[in-house]
Amino acid sequence: MSPRDRTRRQGIAREWMRAVYPTAYVPMSPVEIELYLLELVDVIADAVQAEPFAVEPVAAVGHRLVEAHFTGPETLQRTVDVLGHALLAGPELRDVPGLAEKVVAILGAVSAGFAAAMRLDALDQQEEVQRALMAAKLRAERVLEVSEARFREVFDSSAFGIVITDLEGRCVEVNAALAEMIGRDRGELTGRRLVELFDPDDAEALATRYEEVGEGRVQRTREQRRLLREDGEPVWVHLAVSSLRDADGEPAYHVTMVEDVSELHLLQKNLDFQLLHDPLTGLSNRQRFATRLEALHGASRGGITLYHLGLDAFSLVNNGLGHAFGDRLLTEVGHRLEALVSDDVALVARIGGDEFGIVVDNSPTTPSVPDMVELINETLRQPVDDGVALSASIGVVDRPPAGWEVAEILRAGDATLRRAKTCGKRQWLPYDKHLDRQWRERQARAAKMPGALAGQELEVEYQPVVDLAGGQVLGHVARLRWDEVGHHECVELAEETGLSLALGQWALHEAAAVAAGPESFGTLYFELSPMQSRDEDLVRTVKRTLDASGLPASRLQIFLDTRSMLEGRGDDNAQVLRDNGISTGLTRFNGGQAELSLFGELPVDALVLDPSIVGRLAEPHESFLHTAVELMIPLIRDYGVAVVVPDLSTEERTAWWRRVEVDGAYGDHLAPVVPGYELSGS
Repeated sequence: MSPRDRTRRQGIAREWMRAVYPTAYVPMSPVEIELYLLELVDVIADAVQAEPFAVEPVAAVGHRLVEAHFTGPETLQRTVDVLGHALLAGPELRDVPGLAEKVVAILGAVSAGFAAAMRLDALDQQEEVQRALMAAKLRAERVLEVSEARFREVFDSSAFGIVITDLEGRCVEVNAALAEMIGRDRGELTGRRLVELFDPDDAEALATRYEEVGEGRVQRTREQRRLLREDGEPVWVHLAVSSLRDADGEPAYHVTMVEDVSELHLLQKNLDFQLLHDPLTGLSNRQRFATRLEALHGASRGGITLYHLGLDAFSLVNNGLGHAFGDRLLTEVGHRLEALVSDDVALVARIGGDEFGIVVDNSPTTPSVPDMVELINETLRQPVDDGVALSASIGVVDRPPAGWEVAEILRAGDATLRRAKTCGKRQWLPYDKHLDRQWRERQARAAKMPGALAGQELEVEYQPVVDLAGGQVLGHVARLRWDEVGHHECVELAEETGLSLALGQWALHEAAAVAAGPESFGTLYFELSPMQSRDEDLVRTVKRTLDASGLPASRLQIFLDTRSMLEGRGDDNAQVLRDNGISTGLTRFNGGQAELSLFGELPVDALVLDPSIVGRLAEPHESFLHTAVELMIPLIRDYGVAVVVPDLSTEERTAWWRRVEVDGAYGDHLAPVVPGYELSGS
């Protein structure tokens, strides 16, 4: 066992100890209790991971709890809560096949073992009393009437049902507790065969058990069976059957003690339901959905189709109308989806939050995927009483390969849904293995990026910004590099992971230190991401960096994200930077009417065109866009704003921009990127 798994198990034992410690008096210290429960956690965890799976080893856990006197009224419920959550959420058990079913079986075994031990503890005490009293009754018939009185007091006042039967199974004595348990008159039970009071399905097996006890093959037997009330309703009971012998040691009667365990049986059924169903909607939860998906995938002849739904803009409902209304709407969505597939072999589940899953076992009458998607959104489009209607984005995995594991199917559905959401509202996409591979690679890079930054795997490179008219180098623009990942993708990944601020601060610090070296470096051009442009601490970060590096403010030009400035988020940064002597500009500038209006609202010294414009203008033939840009550039420059063009890669493209008379440009055709150590001379 790995140290991490051992620590995890110790954490479960500690949580278990804290949950049950207040429920009962146990003659142990908290540390001793934790060590005692850790042994039980080992038994349970080993049983979950064992192959083949067997629940029998876990049965002893309930017995050991009772042996240690964990017998408070809330002990079992708290035990089930702690173990159920820990086993389903434990990382070392996440990949265990059929985990939900195994957990249900294990919790059922623990509950049954606990209840059985509790009953045995009580029954053993009661049985010894009853056996002594029964023996005393036989003696009392010969010598003492007082023994009869004592027996009668215990027999009649016992909370357990007690029945004495002859060796042929007819009732000789029945106490009031048993008669009340099954809703029958005590007098009418005398002389009836006891097995007639049980469910017919249990009668034959029960008669065999009585025969084994009567013949002495077993000393006693304990069974969980169903008694029948007079109205036919079953009563789940636990029986303890033993024999009562005469003065010669021969079997004379059977003594049966009966405990009503209907509430415990109902508790276990409810526990089974709660572990496999969503408490809000009543739909299957993710665990049960995965199990059913696996079963359908393995047995389907026509193949299955998974629809992974994400409700569009559901946050508007929660924020605008309240979470209570949102909960009712989620329940209504679940009911509608179940009604939609009621004629198919299908299962609907709430996978989490505002996401639902539908798995359909395809048949000749099953709608095609486009038709089903349309039916789903038509179903959701019908407004509820308050006029609220919904739509869904959907990822579809249609007839996945037979060799796919259920986890891969669910992952593919989730990834396809994420791609569909990037296309807008009420969109759907089928699973595409090529796009999925690219998506997974990108997600993997995004997940690894914080570690790469901490491990100094990223670097800042510098590309010269050239005056196209004279050819001299005006300065250098800072570019990020991570192995084969270039600047633009690095920025996008950082924005997606929330790493943008930390990465931007690090990159600015690195670039300022290099730019502060030789005068020949020129101006440091530094483009900010959207998140950096909106940063409340941007100005302080820039000033602190200049102070630490010694780079003069006059040799730094900060370019803020144009889209963020249009949204009015971070526009104060431009003015405060200018007030501190730092030249400011806009990056990813597209030239739209709204963007041009920023010149009158913000202090803009320069702009960097969006690479997409440069790419479109690379077409060999003149177009309307060429004419529009050719007219726009002089107007912008006349306003006092310098224009910088990125990503020039051919002489033909460079010549066109030289003719337009932009102020500067950079790209591989003009000059390649260089590492910082080449510029600093280190």
